Amino acid sequence: MKIVVLERGSLGNDISLDGLNQFGEVVICDNAAMEEVSNLVSDADIVLVNKLPMNEETIGNASNIKLICECATGYNNIDLEYCKKKNITVTNVRNYSTSSVAQHTFALLLSVYERLFYYDQFVKNGTYATTNSFSHIAKGFHELDGKTYGIIGLGNIGRQVAKIATAFGCKVIYYSASNNTYDVPYENVDLETILTTSDILSIHCPLTDKTNKLLTYDNIKKMKKDAVIINVGRGPIICEEDLAKALDEDLIAGAGLDVFEVEPIKADNPLLKVKDQNKLVMVPHIGWGSVEARTRLVKDIEESITAFLAGKPRSVVI
Repeated sequence: MKIVVLERGSLGNDISLDGLNQFGEVVICDNAAMEEVSNLVSDADIVLVNKLPMNEETIGNASNIKLICECATGYNNIDLEYCKKKNITVTNVRNYSTSSVAQHTFALLLSVYERLFYYDQFVKNGTYATTNSFSHIAKGFHELDGKTYGIIGLGNIGRQVAKIATAFGCKVIYYSASNNTYDVPYENVDLETILTTSDILSIHCPLTDKTNKLLTYDNIKKMKKDAVIINVGRGPIICEEDLAKALDEDLIAGAGLDVFEVEPIKADNPLLKVKDQNKLVMVPHIGWGSVEARTRLVKDIEESITAFLAGKPRSVVI
């Protein structure tokens, strides 16, 4: 059995892949280039992949592949119809990052909400040492207690975020673009309501035709002037050009972003040119990636391979 790991770098070098050795020969590539894939998987039985495309072009000459393990939940990089035609089983990993993303949501929120970047720099650049006051409150910040916390997408992560928001004293409301309703103690509202009443708007939904460019300039304009947007869902849910414009026009107070329309972010992204960068906290899609979450992910993949080889596949996409 030959296993090829195409994007080891996406899992982090601090997480061991030694558990894969029990299944046979393991070939590990840090971050394979697309043009290398066909050759790398030519004699593979099992392929572990994250973002690289798995289609006729990349795996068409690999006659031995029996299993593709998506090292994530989303699998839009895999041509499922082609894999089905070639009798290749595809698995993914589900619910491994709920705690990590929920925690990260509030790390972003509190950084923006309390203007921590500004105050951190005020101390570190030496300005605080030159003042004659014990405190410095040049930029106002607010408490979460009593605020309305709007959640777009009440899946596992959204529900965990709702619990934490409730613990902070927030009133939680939610909007489902797919019109789902849930047996939860939170009010289900329409898009107009969640935009106009939320003090914090937290995005946790998948990218679909209904959520693509959900937050445009016109929709952001409906929000409160002191509202904050947090996006840990998918980048294209927000029109980045419109968000940059809204921030520059003080239509909302700030945003915390873990995801972007194009990843890695382009050098000419309008968000990088927002006049007051203190309004923004932007990090490179790390919310899913706590040590614990990545450890769970790798363990889940090992369990999926074990189950597949035993003739009882699990976490199967097709």
